[in-house]
Amino acid sequence: MKQIILTITAFFVLISCSSKTDKQENGNKENSVQTADNSIVQTAGADKTIKYSEIESDSNEIPLNGKFLFDVAFAEWQGKSMGVKVTVIIQGDSAKVIYEGQGEFTAEIGEVLDQGIIMKHKSGEWIIGSEASDKELDEVGGCTGGPAIIDFKNKKCWMC
Repeated sequence: MKQIILTITAFFVLISCSSKTDKQENGNKENSVQTADNSIVQTAGADKTIKYSEIESDSNEIPLNGKFLFDVAFAEWQGKSMGVKVTVIIQGDSAKVIYEGQGEFTAEIGEVLDQGIIMKHKSGEWIIGSEASDKELDEVGGCTGGPAIIDFKNKKCWMC
């Protein structure tokens, strides 16, 4: 009887250790992010956890739900990022762009820079708009005052 109890106890200990290892491995995956050059970078802190999600490099289509690290492409600097990166959260057809503190930028860490509905503009560019009529605007992106352009293929958010 003692042998059976020891065997059952050992079995539950093994299951518990295995479950803990799986959680730790999953936690490590959730603390990484894909950068614009497709490399994977670890992120710090529980409140800064960014789920690694893959975007095909030859695709300019909306990726699956997830959090992504994008470069900011400044229109007034011919699309250069100046080292500024943002987290883009995709949930269905919605996007939220958050500055996490990478690169020198005038925004506060955690500030939502843009959010709205992902839609294809009549020019063929993806934009983050607020209403269906944004698809037909004459000017979008950059410093136009219209909706921002988001480039999934090159992982860039265009800003002024």
